[in-house]
Amino acid sequence: MQFEIKNYREFNRKDFRYFLLAGDIGGTNTRLGLFGIGDNPQLLTSLHFKSQELTSLPSAINKAIEFFYKTYKLNLTKASIAAAGPVSADREKIHITNVKWGISKSDLLKKTGLRKILLLNDFEAVGYGINTISTKDVKTIKRAKKMPNAPIVLIGAGTGLGKTTLIFDIHSQSYAPIPSESGHNDFPAENGKEFKIINFIRKRENLKNFVSFEHFLSGHGLIDIYYFLRKSGRFKQTMCAQEIDSSKSRAEIISKCRKADETCKETFNIFRDAYARFARSCALDSLAYGGVYITGKIAVNNREIFGSKFIKSFKQNYKLSYLLKRIPIFLILNYNIGMLGAAFAYHIQKKKSLAL
Repeated sequence: MQFEIKNYREFNRKDFRYFLLAGDIGGTNTRLGLFGIGDNPQLLTSLHFKSQELTSLPSAINKAIEFFYKTYKLNLTKASIAAAGPVSADREKIHITNVKWGISKSDLLKKTGLRKILLLNDFEAVGYGINTISTKDVKTIKRAKKMPNAPIVLIGAGTGLGKTTLIFDIHSQSYAPIPSESGHNDFPAENGKEFKIINFIRKRENLKNFVSFEHFLSGHGLIDIYYFLRKSGRFKQTMCAQEIDSSKSRAEIISKCRKADETCKETFNIFRDAYARFARSCALDSLAYGGVYITGKIAVNNREIFGSKFIKSFKQNYKLSYLLKRIPIFLILNYNIGMLGAAFAYHIQKKKSLAL
């Protein structure tokens, strides 16, 4: 089982009250981090696995526990695991939407050395992570006065599309996320081209029902939009087409060729407009005067798309454009925010003494 070691640092065990394993499990990557818990969680080291190469989560967790024991002589028994999928009402299971295996708390307790486990949705964890980030972790996309303690919306496209609304908790003096699966809401086509893309995606993905926002705003969405445009024959093909066809990471190659290939460029224009529309819808849904935060590798690697055209589209509304002008937008640059949020969630709930 292969993994990468990242964020490695030396530390003094006396600086922390206890240690925690925090995980961020997505359809592409599985990140398992060692955190020291003092006043706030601190990431000490993390192991990064490829989710599609794993057959289950317990094997990866056991490998991480073994590594941290050999490296630091720490016997980890506490964990906070966030994953990309809906969490059961009793927080006992997570159905991961883009891998073949799921997560069961009872299964983890049986097959690992863990004794206390908190399960969260991945975007729920990223929401908690908002409490941990600093100014160096964000880039301002749209300037506006942020209202203190006002609702925040967090969205992000990656393997799938996530969204959560954050509400300020006066008791913990921190933001708490409301779990959501809004990425699976129906995509509202606004013109003939978008209707054609919807029909193309339905046939290409063998969908019997509607096409969601996630079908546009995800790695798979980029690929489908690209091939729709390729099929239209509107743009001259370049050497990028052959590279994309032969790659196992087609979305990343489309991103790399965005400035050199007209088909890739137009793919991102469509992607950008859909992203702005989703951000606008979510901002209005919760009156996010605390800001809209965008996260995810696609956004960070293609941050130029969040320019004037994105902002213009975001502000468009037949009645409430004046309200949208008052909402700031930020891009989160810290890739570890999911693990940070999972650790913070455990820390907050332990302080509240909720069965942890």
